Amino acid sequence: MGLPRFGRPKGVDMQGKLSPNLFVANCGPAVGLSHDTIASVFAAFGEVNGVFAADESGARVIVSYCDESSARAALEALDGHPCPELGGRTLHIRYSVLQPTAPDQINDSVPVSLVASDLNIPGLYLVHDFVSTKEEEELLASIDERPWKSLAKRRVQHYGYEFCYETRNVNTRQHLGELPSFVSPILEKISLLPDLDNAASIVLDQLTVNEYPPGVGLSPHIDTHSAFEGFIFSLSLAGPCIMEFRRYTDGDWLNDNTKTQTPENGSNFLRRAIYLPPRSMLLLSGEARYAWHHYIPHHKIDLVKDSVIRRGSRRVSFTFRKVRADPCPCDFPQYCDSQR
Repeated sequence: MGLPRFGRPKGVDMQGKLSPNLFVANCGPAVGLSHDTIASVFAAFGEVNGVFAADESGARVIVSYCDESSARAALEALDGHPCPELGGRTLHIRYSVLQPTAPDQINDSVPVSLVASDLNIPGLYLVHDFVSTKEEEELLASIDERPWKSLAKRRVQHYGYEFCYETRNVNTRQHLGELPSFVSPILEKISLLPDLDNAASIVLDQLTVNEYPPGVGLSPHIDTHSAFEGFIFSLSLAGPCIMEFRRYTDGDWLNDNTKTQTPENGSNFLRRAIYLPPRSMLLLSGEARYAWHHYIPHHKIDLVKDSVIRRGSRRVSFTFRKVRADPCPCDFPQYCDSQR
């Protein structure tokens, strides 16, 4: 999301004064070197604009200088030599140039917020550190002891009622039983959330656990109005992600007027994005629940406030909902299947 794209210059002398950007291999978070550490070492040769992930390996970076002479000095001093300040690693360096933005990537970037209030979406809340590291470990251990159901790109578990992806609804006549005891502390914490109307009276009876491998996201959607009531709680565990919110002017991204568009290139929606760190709880209610599609981009690396964040080996979400017994009476009929 908004990451700079670099490539190797073609048809020119690679040892000439070509570019202020350097491709540096054998260097990066995957080998224990943070971008800040790398920047501090390369800053000895001139002002560094930034350090970026060169690809998804975590072991190759782009060091971007303010001028070409600094890049040349760094290349000549460090290429092919062990660098004591970087753990004695031998760096392999060449010039790199900023690639032009592809047409389908124009305006693909959206600023990422760290707090829900910045998005100005009524009914959206994010609670950081909702569970402790120990509680996170216990929750992950509990679900890993239970069988998973494999979908095309991720694995799921359902409790209370099974969610049917074909119909985007639940079969209320097939009750799977009460929610498992290992989530009881989470339900208790939810009931104690401050400034949440009727929190104590919310009886959540459906839980979907999703496991996302690196690079796997979620298509834009609104949880079916007729399936679930007005509060949706989603707990993020193990790894971070970016969640984007989109409000489509026509109610849905795919309708008679926009069938040639895709969620990525459509121009008929508002966009917001937020960073979901591990152990955070996201709440969708009111307008955020009923009128805004939520979406997880299919990325392995995200850009958050000028920091490059690599998604973990897995991200697990616990999504708690209340199954609806009657038609949805919400104030957003253009998005509501009960009122169409």
